[in-house]
Amino acid sequence: MLRLNPVGYYRFVQASQFESSYAGGEANVAVSLANYGMSAAFVTKVPEHEIGQCAVNAMRQYGVDTTYMYRGGSRLGVYYAEKGASQRPSKVIYDRAGSSITTAKPEEFQWDEIFRDADWFHFTGITPALGGDLPKICLDACKAAKKRGLTVSCDLNYRKKLWSREDAGRVMAELMPYVDVCISNEEDAKDVFNIEAANNNVEGGNLNRQGYISVAQQLQARFGTKMVAITLRESLSANDNNWGAMLYCDGQAYFSPTYRIHIVDRVGGGDSFGAGLIYGVLEEKAPQDAINFATAASCLKHTIEHDVNLVTVEEVNALVAGNSTGRVQR
Repeated sequence: MLRLNPVGYYRFVQASQFESSYAGGEANVAVSLANYGMSAAFVTKVPEHEIGQCAVNAMRQYGVDTTYMYRGGSRLGVYYAEKGASQRPSKVIYDRAGSSITTAKPEEFQWDEIFRDADWFHFTGITPALGGDLPKICLDACKAAKKRGLTVSCDLNYRKKLWSREDAGRVMAELMPYVDVCISNEEDAKDVFNIEAANNNVEGGNLNRQGYISVAQQLQARFGTKMVAITLRESLSANDNNWGAMLYCDGQAYFSPTYRIHIVDRVGGGDSFGAGLIYGVLEEKAPQDAINFATAASCLKHTIEHDVNLVTVEEVNALVAGNSTGRVQR
C-alpha cells in the first residue's frame, strides 16, 4: 500500500506536504529477506494504473520477485502515518476500503503454481482483516502451503482499526492450525485469543517476561504451532523503548538481549523481526542465535525512516556480536 506521512515530526494538521513510500506487512518481510540475499516473492493484487505500477517498482528495486503481484481493481490502499515524539504517541489513519486487494477473489490465486519452488509462506493478521474474500484466500493459501510441505508463519498483527477482537479471534482461529511459526507482540495474543501474560502492565511499560512463556505454551497447546516468537516492547516514550524478544520451541524459552533504542521510525519493526526470525530458521541457526538475530535486525530497523528494513546480514551480526556503540564506520 501507499504510505503518506508529514515531513519529520509535523502533525497531520500542520502538514503542507507528505512524503510517499510503499509498504505493507508481508511486503516489508519480503524486502528484508531479499536484502539478506534470499529469494523472496510478494503475492498481492494492485491496480493496473500508474500508482499500482509504482508499488510493483518499489518491490522490484529491492530485488523482490513481483511475478505474483496481480493487477486489477481501481485503487491502492493508503495509510497516513504521523510520527510521535516524547509523550505524544504516533498515529495511523487507514484509507483502504475498496482497494484492489480487498476485491480479490479466491480463483485469482493459483497457489500450486505460486508455491512451486517455495520453502516458506508468511502472512499476517492484517490481510484477512481487510475483509471481502481475504479470510478464505488466506485459508486456501495455508492449505496449499501445508499440502506442499512449506513452513507457514503468521504474525498476528492485530489492528483494532481494521476489525473487532471477536472477528479476529474467529478468523485467526481457523487459520492458526496451519501455522508452524506464530509471531506476536506483547498484546496480540490477548487481543485476538484472550491469552494474556500474568502480572503485566503494557501501558505502563512494565512487562513480566516470564509470563510470556505461559502465553507461548497456551498458543502451542491450542493450535499446535512448533515455534512461538513474541516481541517485548517496553515503551518509555514515543522516542525511547526497551526492545527484546522471546522464542519458545521444543519446550524451552530463549530470550534475546534487551536493547535500549532511540526511535527514528518504529513502523515495520515487527515485520523486520519476523523476517529476521525466518532468515534465522532457514539458515538453521540454533534457537538462541535465531532470536538474537531477529531482535538485533528489528532493533536496527527502528533507526531507519519508513517501513522497510534496509540492513545487511553483516550489520545485524555486528550488533549481535556486541558492536552497539554506533561509532562512525570509516
